[in-house]
Amino acid sequence: MNEPAIALNVREHEDPAVEVRINFGVFAGRSVTPAEIDDLATALRGLVSSFAIVAEDRHEFGGGVEAALGQVVVEVPREHAGPEPDVLAERIVLAANGWALECIAARPAADGL
Repeated sequence: MNEPAIALNVREHEDPAVEVRINFGVFAGRSVTPAEIDDLATALRGLVSSFAIVAEDRHEFGGGVEAALGQVVVEVPREHAGPEPDVLAERIVLAANGWALECIAARPAADGL
């Protein structure tokens, strides 16, 4: 019997038609909450019928430099991006900016960042 794998090598990956990255942690000074992700989903439902939201703590290493930041990524599959994915991406960026500013105003970082 095969046990489920913890780590997997993904050889092929179909990129989403639209990928919007939101540098939430840089501006909020904290990680996004599950409730805030739900609020973003509500804001995006009027723009696109199917999408994924990924909240990630990203750590990058190289050349003696380390960086860590909290990002939120919105991905829209090709079949749901419509005939003008660039226009959809612009609309998502505008909605995400407004959402992030509301989140930051409603719950600022504890240290005042």
